[in-house]
Amino acid sequence: MSFQVKFHQLRAFVEVARQGSIRGASRVLGLSQPALTRSIKELEEGVAAQLFIRRSKGVALTECGESFYQHATLILKELRAAQDDILQRHGQLAGKIKIGLGASIARTLMPPVISRFHQQHPQVKVRIMEGQLLSMINELRQGELDFTINTYYQGAYDHEFNFEKLLEKPFAVFSRPGHPAIGAKSISELLQYNWTMPTPWGSYYTQLQELFSQRSQKPNIGVVCETFSACISLVGHSDFLSILPQELGCDTMLSRPLAMIPVEDNLPKATYYLIQRRDSRQTPLTELLINQFRRECRKIYSCQ
Repeated sequence: MSFQVKFHQLRAFVEVARQGSIRGASRVLGLSQPALTRSIKELEEGVAAQLFIRRSKGVALTECGESFYQHATLILKELRAAQDDILQRHGQLAGKIKIGLGASIARTLMPPVISRFHQQHPQVKVRIMEGQLLSMINELRQGELDFTINTYYQGAYDHEFNFEKLLEKPFAVFSRPGHPAIGAKSISELLQYNWTMPTPWGSYYTQLQELFSQRSQKPNIGVVCETFSACISLVGHSDFLSILPQELGCDTMLSRPLAMIPVEDNLPKATYYLIQRRDSRQTPLTELLINQFRRECRKIYSCQ
């Protein structure tokens, strides 16, 4: 008879992996260390593989353990989602929703949607992760994120996730007010200045990189910022230039306003997608939140 993994073994394994020690997992789960050790031993014997390397100060996952961890976290997440789904269908409008948003979406589209959703469903806990898609891939795969709204450029994830186009945003060249470059008509006139960009691993900035690679002359990107806010701050407080969402030209929340330089070059628009795992089934409340994002897109951006 094949070995049947038990729920308490999965839960013990995942928590030990997260905490890096039996002692840490014992505190989190409220279980004795001998009980956790026994669960892990039974699991390793059952799957006929060593999942942890024992060290003087804790444990680390083996190669088999890393692979098993990816599956185990997803199983536990799906079980929690199934429980939430049943409870929500029986009228208990509570639970947890975890979403990922690109920085531009977090600044513009998110506030009215989340504010309205929270007013309607105050018992639902919403976690928001901000960043570019690449930083969220593992959490999407493991079910730690229910969905993300982000830019995407064709590539390795085409067959792994569902992509639903929500909106497009125009981008523009920005500087600080009073910058000597203001009045320039083309990017060619701006090549003498220093440039900063968010990380090129982002989908939109991958497009820009390809666009610039086709030019005989291209901007000198001397500083790459890992966060959107760091890039905005650097442009606002220095002579660096950047290409950022056009809406920042009238963003009243910026500590220092930015000046848009309306060059004649055609810059690509950024396309934002609703991105979900292909095999995921959302709970009723998560689907409700997704629909509110869809409606807000149509309302603000007139995007089908």
